Amino acid sequence: MRPPFSARSRRWRRACGPATPISSPRPTRSPKPSHERGRPMSATVDLVIRDALLVTPEASRHGAVAVDDGRIVAVGHGDAMPSARRVIEAGGRPLIPGALDVHTHVREPGFAHKETWATATAAAAIGGVTTIFDMPNTNPPTANADAVREKIAIATPQAHVDFGVYGYVGEANLADLQPMAQAGASAFKLFLGSDNPLVPCPNDGAVLDALALIRQTGLRCTVHAENTPILNWRGAQMKAAGRDDLAAHLAQHADIATVEAVQRIALFSEWTGCKIHIAHENCRHALPVIASAKRRGVAITAETCPHYLLLSMDDAERAGGNALRVKPPVREAGHAAALWAALLDGTIDMISTDHAPHPIDEKHRASIWETSPGFPGVETSMRLMLTEVAAGRLTLQHYVRLACEAPARAFGLWPRKGALMVGADADLVLLDLEHRQPIRGATFQSKGKVTPFEGRETKGRAAMTFLRGTCVAQNGQILAPPGTGRSLRTA
Repeated sequence: MRPPFSARSRRWRRACGPATPISSPRPTRSPKPSHERGRPMSATVDLVIRDALLVTPEASRHGAVAVDDGRIVAVGHGDAMPSARRVIEAGGRPLIPGALDVHTHVREPGFAHKETWATATAAAAIGGVTTIFDMPNTNPPTANADAVREKIAIATPQAHVDFGVYGYVGEANLADLQPMAQAGASAFKLFLGSDNPLVPCPNDGAVLDALALIRQTGLRCTVHAENTPILNWRGAQMKAAGRDDLAAHLAQHADIATVEAVQRIALFSEWTGCKIHIAHENCRHALPVIASAKRRGVAITAETCPHYLLLSMDDAERAGGNALRVKPPVREAGHAAALWAALLDGTIDMISTDHAPHPIDEKHRASIWETSPGFPGVETSMRLMLTEVAAGRLTLQHYVRLACEAPARAFGLWPRKGALMVGADADLVLLDLEHRQPIRGATFQSKGKVTPFEGRETKGRAAMTFLRGTCVAQNGQILAPPGTGRSLRTA
């Protein structure tokens, strides 16, 4: 039996942080209110969500949100809202902006047996994620303007949520970087630690030239920051010694490989003025390098992922042994505590997932070197992090900063995305913080069914996910058809 509303509301307030009463019935102001867009608010709007706990990074306030034509048109007291064609009574539950995941591998084109745009974006919608960015290591790689346009064309009729695509940064395609931006790329991806022949690591001279060119586009370059020669050397050593286990994979990806690459790319960013983003940070020894760069004014942001925060090598057996393989690896106990501290002090800016699904047989191979690295994450990230909110590790306000506002700001989408304010896209998530359920890969919308969190009990989930005011998912079920999502550069 569910507890009475008053008891539930008290628990939600504790998780969200102190509620701030709304002092005025007038809607909150925005940098882009509807009247400044030349469109007055309609007498009757499409949607009003009433009696919600509106959670932003700054405050948690009881109130309501009105939506019309896909945008938020009013935020304030429920009695100040216009009439609506649909009214949802939130029952005091938290309402947050839709999350953004700027690190996913949708796999299409080229690897549709692993994932498709339909399955990946359905997983995102179920997970409360309303915007994803797809990495360029598809086949063909997203390495020129035609490939950008092709990927957008493949994604558009399938997508359940909005999406951006990355352009690949390599030695042979420097002349293609700016045309990719013009064709609709939302950001660029540089693989400094790559053994993938589709997206090889460029030499440092090409990297410097690429960053200078990317700076002119105004877009950000996300970096897989590991030292490729160190990885290759250590990997050869492990194989020559007959090592074939998860610990050998970790030894190959030595801490110094990450520290050196982060230091190098931060210096290159400082030299060129290009905005960079450190992907999937997993190493405590790299955190002072990121913090130092920020103090110097380098345009650097960083992410980490739930598997680095919540798992260590101690969990390998429970997580399926070789199935825990991911690049960069889950490290020894001790790194996670430093990553949590970095989230709280701002060294790490955001939560992403590195969503990387594979077929079951590719995750359960006997050899670590033949086991495909990565696993799905976009469907479970919010559930895992809300569980940590319930445990008191962070507040819901802080989670909104990490999962919604920070990625939107870093990638030039705020306040259109990641915001609960007038003029923003009505990408919203109504939470149920009382929902308890173990994670079961077999139930995923994603084609990837192998997760290191199999059986892990979670508390809290996205009860309703709205994309521009349309409810695309509710209580684990997809409601909106494929094609509801749009490209960020054309939406």
